[in-house]
Amino acid sequence: MKISKSFYWEMGHRLPFHKGKCVNLHGHSYRVDIGLTGKPDSNGILMDYFDVKLIAAPLIEKLDHSFMVFDGDTDLIFLLEKMNSKMFLFEHQSTAENICLLFLDEIKNKVSPNIETLTVRVCETLDTYAEAELKLR
Repeated sequence: MKISKSFYWEMGHRLPFHKGKCVNLHGHSYRVDIGLTGKPDSNGILMDYFDVKLIAAPLIEKLDHSFMVFDGDTDLIFLLEKMNSKMFLFEHQSTAENICLLFLDEIKNKVSPNIETLTVRVCETLDTYAEAELKLR
């Protein structure tokens, strides 16, 4: 059985290594889909959707209306601090792929014990996404 729940947030970022437009400061309306597979319990529930929300909400709150900045981008950090802007310091570049891994790492130990596979899909735009999967059992 597989279930999935989607969450949305707004966030700015830049990719300082990028050869194209993404080198500039910009933002996206992000969506993350959290997919869970396993065997439902005796009531027919794999994991309550409310519980999925509880494990995702703290990270979504940190990211929403923030600027995700690579912790080595000292010039941008200085600017955002001077502007008193909400930022999320990230030890990796703010690619969709790395954001997937962030979600996996943040929630993998918080899912129900009957969950076998955790899948995270991060959409930066309506037609682009990165997806990562983790076998838990």
